[in-house]
Amino acid sequence: MPNHLANETSPYLLQHAHNPVDWRPWGAAALNLAQQLNKPILLSIGYSTCHWCHVMAAESFEDAETASILNQHFVNIKVDREERPDLDQIYQNAHAILTGQHGGWPLNLFLAPDQTPFFSGTYFPKTPRYGLPAFKDLLPRISTFFHQHAAEIQQQNASLLGILQDALPRQPFHEDLAQYPISAARDWLEKVFDDVHGGFGPAPKFPKPVDLAFCLRRYESGNDLKALSMAQYSLRKICDGGLFDQIGGGFFRYSVDERWLIPHFEKMLYDNALLLGVLADAWRLGADERLRAVAEQTVAWLCDGMRAPDGGFYSALDADSMHEEGKFYIWNPQQVAESLDASAYAVLAAHYGLDREANFEGQYWHCHVAVPLETVAGNLGIPLEKTREILAQARAKLFSVRALRPKPGRDDKILTSWNALMVKGLAHAGRIFGKPEWIALSRQALQFIHATLWQDGMLYASHKDGKTHLAAYLDDYAFLLDALLELLQSDFHGEDLTFAGELADALLEHFEDQDDGGFYFTSRSHEKLICRIKRGTDSVLPAGNAVAAFALQRLGHLRGEMRYIAAAERALRLFYPAIVREPLNHVAFLAALEEYLSPPSILVLRGPREKLAGWQDALSRTESSLRLAIILPNGVAELPGSLAKPESAEVQAWLCQGSECLPPVARPEELCLARPQFAH
Repeated sequence: MPNHLANETSPYLLQHAHNPVDWRPWGAAALNLAQQLNKPILLSIGYSTCHWCHVMAAESFEDAETASILNQHFVNIKVDREERPDLDQIYQNAHAILTGQHGGWPLNLFLAPDQTPFFSGTYFPKTPRYGLPAFKDLLPRISTFFHQHAAEIQQQNASLLGILQDALPRQPFHEDLAQYPISAARDWLEKVFDDVHGGFGPAPKFPKPVDLAFCLRRYESGNDLKALSMAQYSLRKICDGGLFDQIGGGFFRYSVDERWLIPHFEKMLYDNALLLGVLADAWRLGADERLRAVAEQTVAWLCDGMRAPDGGFYSALDADSMHEEGKFYIWNPQQVAESLDASAYAVLAAHYGLDREANFEGQYWHCHVAVPLETVAGNLGIPLEKTREILAQARAKLFSVRALRPKPGRDDKILTSWNALMVKGLAHAGRIFGKPEWIALSRQALQFIHATLWQDGMLYASHKDGKTHLAAYLDDYAFLLDALLELLQSDFHGEDLTFAGELADALLEHFEDQDDGGFYFTSRSHEKLICRIKRGTDSVLPAGNAVAAFALQRLGHLRGEMRYIAAAERALRLFYPAIVREPLNHVAFLAALEEYLSPPSILVLRGPREKLAGWQDALSRTESSLRLAIILPNGVAELPGSLAKPESAEVQAWLCQGSECLPPVARPEELCLARPQFAH
């Protein structure tokens, strides 16, 4: 008998639609029922590709005895954290307050009917282990405590709500903003840099694209060779390790060890989007062809299994297949040898470590670059170019063999924020690598968002099975605005600049704190929750406030709109004390701070479309993250004053900062592409 989830669009909720637990989606009906019955709420938050969510579902939520206890004593609510990041942020914060520990997924909280949590945990086992009580034994005790200790719970809830409110940033910084947090973050990254395996900090290791991009900016801004080395070395280690799918392309979520060897096997759209842009910039600054090849394989993976027919991108691939984590991706040497001829096996086994001890659970092999291909070629006495051909053919064969296995589940909802990250990643990488087909993929994804998720001047967060729903969050607006600015540099369309202005205006109207500055995560018209979050710290994603400040500043300079720049400054001033205290938790904000202190230059090219191609090729090799480059073919009309340069029969280029431009030049080599000297 299905519960109340059968009509939901979230793949995660649908995974639980036939549980014996009487699950309900978050909403007025479930919340009102808890009030009417005076029952506590079990709020269970997860996502469809979460391994431990699957484990707890199999152990407890599919168990009739556990379900009977839950249905008797609780109103049970399931939430997809990817559809409702507002709820996830609030209750992860509440969990940290209640337990003094980091959260995660699944997140299981017990709420009073007023939505305030009084008990919290993550994974609970079916039987006592890991130092945790059995879930079904815990449930009656929680129910009894709720009914017998109402006054204590009410007092604790009032305290928790006060702590949540007090955590919101207030009192904007009114003195001069300074460079100090930028240099402090850079120095801290060097202290935690792993100079053996790459990356920052100990295991488990996340790729942290925001930190890598920051290091690359440090090189471009101040010729910081150590920062460049940290980023490029880390990326090479990540690309050669097991975090990258050596057979099928694409990056997994994180590595469980310090060597990037064994990943947690889920693949998330956002990781791959962010890493695409970083790979492109690292390649541009160092010409490591391995990074280019990995970017190409990642885009091939996107097109093969993550792209919807209408141009949007799906959210994620599960870590599990055949009820085991990673089973789709792992091998044993016999399987590989049976699939390849002897010469191909010799190359692939040596290169990917199949001739060494098993590296996954003591009996399986997960491919990683164990020996450089140049060394393999030398050891086997095969020319390097021939060795590359053999490896490529062997990879293709294993890919086809692997495709016959039961595939990991795919979360096929299309999220605005994650698609915006991919629009930016593809546009940027396409421009750097000279891949117009990637820029076309970026544009098609943007067109899908504009046609489907932008309705009547409002953005929506999610689309699946023909249904667009959920009012968008700060990240949706901020990431999409940032993506538009990237696509404008790769493939200028006047309507994109118009759309950017519409998004920026909606962002200010619906999300900005008019009193203290900064942006709330939810809009003014959002349903009332126990707290309205305003966050500046990065997670695996850059902070929405930071991206909003960065994009608004750039749009303000591009269009000559001081109100956008002023809103960005208000956000910077609000979060600046936190940025100074914890620069490593606010790395995305540091790009906005840097461009507040030294506004980006804007390169404007104007001329016949057919003559701009040579300039575009030259600029792709001298691209800089410290400036905007706008290429305007003759015929583009209705431009703002800062871009309204005269048409001519030959290409002319202007380098500008604010309203001041250097004299136009007619050849790429004449451009001063380092920080130009403008009079002030």
